[in-house]
Amino acid sequence: MKRKERLTVERTAAPTSPPLPDVRGLLDGIPGQRTPPRAEPPAEPPAESAPRRRYRIPAPFTLSYAAVLAVTSSVTAHAGPTLVHALHQGSSTDVAHLVRTPVLVLVASALWVAGGFASPFTLGFLAVLTTLERRIGGVRTAVVFLLGHVLATLATEVPVGLAVLVGRLPDSSLHRLDYGISFGVAASVGALAGLLGPWLRWPLLAAFGGMLLQDLIAFTDPMTNWGHLIALAIGVGTWPWLRRLPRTRPLPGC
Repeated sequence: MKRKERLTVERTAAPTSPPLPDVRGLLDGIPGQRTPPRAEPPAEPPAESAPRRRYRIPAPFTLSYAAVLAVTSSVTAHAGPTLVHALHQGSSTDVAHLVRTPVLVLVASALWVAGGFASPFTLGFLAVLTTLERRIGGVRTAVVFLLGHVLATLATEVPVGLAVLVGRLPDSSLHRLDYGISFGVAASVGALAGLLGPWLRWPLLAAFGGMLLQDLIAFTDPMTNWGHLIALAIGVGTWPWLRRLPRTRPLPGC
């Protein structure tokens, strides 16, 4: 019985599946689906074009002001003498005008060059103010120039008005002709000297101050000559302020 049962079990057992073929080595060289794709090298960013150099005017305030002076000097040279005298008289910073329209005449008087555009003060204007502007900027240069122009004018004209008031000078002194840029230039020279080294500062002050003293001794126009010296002192008085400013361009001898 046991043998029959064993034979029955063998007959009823499920047939075994045939062995699978050996496929090792057949898939070599075929990329797998889960293999990460080959990373491409990052594209180089486009080369940036070199920035264009912007041309900057070295001293815009000085050059613009010089252009205005060239125009007014051309008017002086080509207009009739009657018109030129009327323009100068209307721009004069005498006591009579300062009492009536102080701001207008203080601005208008700085638009003319005494002696024309070929005057030595024009050359000094261009040289000194260009150097000063490249060192401290146009706005501060304008401040220095206006300080000398305005304060030196008031310092010379107010005593004239007081002298007329007390009877020491005639009434005609209230209408003296006074215009030009010389006070502003003198103040700018004094300010520039404070930014230079000692080997340039003191010779500049000695030469310019000596020239102004010679004009005063000549006594041809004492009020104007005193105004030049006062303006130079005003420029020297700006040294503490100017030396605290940030340096933009070094000056020779510093």
